[in-house]
Amino acid sequence: MLTITPHVTAIHTTPHQLVFEFAGAGSQALTWLHSVGGSSRTVLEATDRYAATSLADLIGFQPTQFSSTGVATAMATKAFFRGSKLSPLQIDTPRSIIGVGCTATIATDRTKKGNHRAYIAIFEADQLHSYELIMEKGTRTREQEENLVSQLIIWSVAKTCHVVGSPSIERFKRVIQLKKNTETLTEQVSNHNLLNYFMKEQIPWLLATPGGEMFTAPTMPNISLLSGSFNPLHNGHQQMAQAVQEMTGQTVYFELSLVNAEKQSIAVQESKRRLTQFANFAPLLLTQSPLFSQKARLFPSSNFIIGVDTALRLLQPRFYNHNLNQMAVAFETIRQAGCRFLVAGRFHKGNFLSWSKVSCPPKFADLFDEIPASRFRLDISSTQIRDSHD
Repeated sequence: MLTITPHVTAIHTTPHQLVFEFAGAGSQALTWLHSVGGSSRTVLEATDRYAATSLADLIGFQPTQFSSTGVATAMATKAFFRGSKLSPLQIDTPRSIIGVGCTATIATDRTKKGNHRAYIAIFEADQLHSYELIMEKGTRTREQEENLVSQLIIWSVAKTCHVVGSPSIERFKRVIQLKKNTETLTEQVSNHNLLNYFMKEQIPWLLATPGGEMFTAPTMPNISLLSGSFNPLHNGHQQMAQAVQEMTGQTVYFELSLVNAEKQSIAVQESKRRLTQFANFAPLLLTQSPLFSQKARLFPSSNFIIGVDTALRLLQPRFYNHNLNQMAVAFETIRQAGCRFLVAGRFHKGNFLSWSKVSCPPKFADLFDEIPASRFRLDISSTQIRDSHD
């Protein structure tokens, strides 16, 4: 038997957090995870999908075979995104979400057709690990098969968490004493990219760190957000971000929306090209939310960094279908989310225009603050910078 306690103890010392979805077997693994102090740091949520309808509700379809690699993968995928929702994302506090799915058919009070088997999948940000365990029917009790499946779950989680001393799969087979020729344990590892899920609109936004890691969550509050097309990223963006960081004490996140209210949407390959500009430089948020009222729902209590030209457009009724009520609702959504605008001066119609020179309707004035020219001023437009790079 796998030495459970040291492995579970080591798992709890890593920054990994998991959501565990299981059906048919795996309850002992959850007991083991909770039997060692520190499980609250690791286990975000665990659900026993005992009824077939519960499992189908989780994965979103009715499988022809409930015990299969495909079902375990779907469970792990759902568990990963559930974990992303449950664990607050903080860029300064490393975390690694993993989704664990297990579906199995083991000994019961009736004779089953076919082999007893278990399928386990672990979904992490860049890889999917899947395991298939085939057990010889009639040689173990239900309790023994449950323990065997649960050992496999603990071992696979420890392996994913890079626990030192975790045995190789060949050694693990010897530890759990699989019967030669009649029992098998196989492993598959495949790479994936959260960007693909984002492009399919399965997640609302994606954070790419300067080091190339990707994270997601339902919301990320209390940040400063500098939106732009970044075609290209230039010194003006960097200087503005630095000025706001000094003003607020917050890390500035750049945001690229692939959907734009006034321009064409950004294609996949082009978005990847623009993403590379931020490698080893700054965190970039990818969204498909062109409106600030939409961004406010994703990033509540945040500062939106804009130029005065953008601020002037926000105050134009034509961007709200010439409907003043629609305009008021948009600004109220931003206000209720606890967001505000930090406005940098820009050259506008041949002159440098600061926010203090703009006549803002009083009912929206509290949502805007100026970035003083003494902190940031750029006497060139993005179009001129882009032209200079051509």
